[in-house]
Amino acid sequence: MSASGPTQSLSLSLTPAAAAKAKESIAAERVPADTCGLRISVLPGGCSGFKYGLSIDAEPMSDDLVLETSGVRVFVDPFSAQYLDGVEVDHVTTMQASGFAFKNPNATGGCGCGSSFAT
Repeated sequence: MSASGPTQSLSLSLTPAAAAKAKESIAAERVPADTCGLRISVLPGGCSGFKYGLSIDAEPMSDDLVLETSGVRVFVDPFSAQYLDGVEVDHVTTMQASGFAFKNPNATGGCGCGSSFAT
């Protein structure tokens, strides 16, 4: 996968299940297909220090890294990029819940619910 925009390098991947769910979510939004993408961010908060954020954006911000992975355009801001290098995003369904899951090799800890992490 290659990044455009700022020169920072970022390795981020979506599993086939995550890519399919992201494409489904993007198609459901009323955003321009030629510029829209999945924003993956890291935000301060959560019980372990940081939490992940996902949204569909109509277009990237001027300083975003723009990646193409598994047929999905992904937007990552510079702050989040430092925490997302090497991350694999999956979409899992269990008997209790369904949602995106993050495999982050940079995380040194996390909470029991899996929605936040520490570095």
